[in-house]
Amino acid sequence: MNSIDIRTGAERRRASAKPLDPAHVLRQAAVVVSITLLTIMLISFQPFAPVHEGAQEGGNLVNQLGFGLLGLIALCSLLMLADLRKLPSLVGPAWMLMVGFLLFSGLTSPDPSATFRGIILTLIVMMTVVTVLALPQDGDGYARLLSAVSGILIFICYAGIPIVPSLATHGFDALEPQNSYLWRGVFTHKNIAGPVMAAFAFAAIYLWRRGDRRSGILIGLAALIFISQTGSKTTLGLVPVAALLVLLPSALGFRILTPIAVFCCQLAFALLTFGSVLIEPIHQFVLWLGIDPTFTGRVSIWKFGLDALADRPWTGFGYESFWSTDLVLHAANPYYLDWDVRGIVHAHNGYLDIAISMGIPALILALAVLIVFPLVDYMRCRPIRENLLLADFFMMIVFFTTLNAMMESFFFRRMDPVWMLCFFGVIGLRLVARVGIPRKAT
Repeated sequence: MNSIDIRTGAERRRASAKPLDPAHVLRQAAVVVSITLLTIMLISFQPFAPVHEGAQEGGNLVNQLGFGLLGLIALCSLLMLADLRKLPSLVGPAWMLMVGFLLFSGLTSPDPSATFRGIILTLIVMMTVVTVLALPQDGDGYARLLSAVSGILIFICYAGIPIVPSLATHGFDALEPQNSYLWRGVFTHKNIAGPVMAAFAFAAIYLWRRGDRRSGILIGLAALIFISQTGSKTTLGLVPVAALLVLLPSALGFRILTPIAVFCCQLAFALLTFGSVLIEPIHQFVLWLGIDPTFTGRVSIWKFGLDALADRPWTGFGYESFWSTDLVLHAANPYYLDWDVRGIVHAHNGYLDIAISMGIPALILALAVLIVFPLVDYMRCRPIRENLLLADFFMMIVFFTTLNAMMESFFFRRMDPVWMLCFFGVIGLRLVARVGIPRKAT
């Protein structure tokens, strides 16, 4: 009797068991691949690298081979697992023209062969980011992507503090003593760690709003605590500003005000910082506000860069070439400046570096694809809950990174994590404006 019952129960379970859905398996595999790709890109192939090696990372053989292989995997995954109908929506004509400017800047550089290696690395990273966004098929997939990547990176960064404190922090920094013992995690500098953790804080808000309260709280608190230990008060202050600027208008029923408020903040910050170099009344206003008018020496760099740009305004000096040219390295001692520009690696202003590298026409196009078009895409977001939640998340990233770029330089900078996240937000806004995202794919 017992054997008959056991046999009957086994037959009942086999009858009730649902056959494995190949489409479901492919969707899950796509999410796993997207998590893997984004995690590896942010960690890089040399985590906890000594802080001052960042300037040479583009010429590093490990990174070149590693990201080359990662790009190949991304391309194969895109062809096999992604919905290829999304691609025309994610990469439009304006971005193709921007890539054209990037490639042309390689021809105008003093060393085209070395420059093109950096450009190819940048394009591989951009293609991989597009793949990461194209692979998930529903809201659940994007939520798993963000929670997994944020959790993994935060865990590794925190684990590095007690295990390898001399590498996970700046340690005693002789070149930048003000950064000594500040946290940087797996990243090369605290100025990278802070913005990445800010993006994770925005992901926490997205997860909370979507209903995953536990992950939202844990990731959000861990990210904010880490930011506080990087010593970046600006980043810590900008996180709530970005969140309120994006979420408050929607909560009050005036979602259209978000892109207007974001653009006004971007314009005001640009005028108060870079504008103070060009417009004397603004410089006097900055002095009246009691703000450091040199912005910790950045104004000297901006003036030097602007003077050089006047000689080659249309083409620039080539991709990431100007600051390593003899014009800079062998310049006369700039005793009249607050910062010795000789040996510096970038302008500490992403927009100025685009102009210096690719020319003013490329800068105009970059302003369109990085600032104007994302704001338009936000306004055109599909009226679907998953699209709206993701649009708010992507807008927080775009607002934060484009504002941060006025004091730092990372646009089109190879495998820079802040550039990856900026491009992730920009292309993400294109996605939500053009593709409907269901909560669960069917």
